[in-house]
Amino acid sequence: MKTPALSGLDLLPTAVVLVDAELTVRYLNPAAENLFEMSSKNVSGQSLEKLVHDISVLQPAMGYARTNNCSYTEHELELGVNGHTRSHLSCTVTPVDMPAGQALDDLLLLEFRHVEGRLRIAREERILDQSQANRELIRNLAHEIRNPLGGIRGAAQLLDRELDRPDLCEYTQVIMKEADRLQLLLDRLLTPHRLPQPAPLNVHEVLDRVRSVILAEYRAGIAVERDYDVSLPPVNGDKEQLIQAVFNVARNAAQALQGQGQIRLKTRIMRQITLARRRYRHAIAVDICDNGPGIPDELRERVFHPLVSGRAGGSGLGLTLAQTFITQHHGMIYFESAPGETVFTILLPVEEAGNRE
Repeated sequence: MKTPALSGLDLLPTAVVLVDAELTVRYLNPAAENLFEMSSKNVSGQSLEKLVHDISVLQPAMGYARTNNCSYTEHELELGVNGHTRSHLSCTVTPVDMPAGQALDDLLLLEFRHVEGRLRIAREERILDQSQANRELIRNLAHEIRNPLGGIRGAAQLLDRELDRPDLCEYTQVIMKEADRLQLLLDRLLTPHRLPQPAPLNVHEVLDRVRSVILAEYRAGIAVERDYDVSLPPVNGDKEQLIQAVFNVARNAAQALQGQGQIRLKTRIMRQITLARRRYRHAIAVDICDNGPGIPDELRERVFHPLVSGRAGGSGLGLTLAQTFITQHHGMIYFESAPGETVFTILLPVEEAGNRE
């Protein structure tokens, strides 16, 4: 259905759907046709469920708009659209008064907007704040432990020299070895606080170095595939820190595979993206994918927290250090995980003249 009163909606960049009292679709503008991948001609006269499968989440907004005769917006809805993966959308519902003489009444105008970009920026803000808090906690904790740990080891050394029974010296040796092990852990905790030494580099050199180490460590059973965009520009970064960050993620993937499976290293270019609260024209995306069992639900919100590990004997520092190194490069790291496929994505800005906006 198209009337002169609705013709102006064709020019809107947001997706607009008009439904009647029975939730029958009466009109889609071109933006809605693109969003739902269906033409207005094919869906007109059919139920709204043809476009949005779980319309129950829209019912409260539509009921409120009708009852109060006003616009109402539902933010951050997760909707199944046309059989595809679920999309994060906002929806503004507005009652429509048609001109006199029109047969239909009690119409509602539904305006859909994508909010993935906003959610991603909000997630990045949360990650940055969390990373900063983690770094401060780790630094303070490590400094508090270091001094008494040195005293314990020194006392054990002195005691070891005074003991004349070898069986008792065995205990002091255990104390010193455990103190050394804890000292190494503290050094790892404090390592990320070294500022990066940036220089232009090819990100594929970083990935190939990580690939060679993983293949050497897991000689049989794990394949590491490369899917590179060879046209990528160089990034400005600390090569050793980036190698360590990617290696920590890739080794986690290899450990999750338990020696059998596939890891894929993929690169691509991203355009017009916000990283570390700044807008960049270009960024490089590095995907580390594996076909393992996925990350358990109970760990997903805490996977980057220090000392959190889903593996027996794990230190829980690998992903924390990776996140720290990436944020120091003004980038970000996030993941999507399901049984059979886990993808960690590292985003690194491309520094170029006029890149930041």
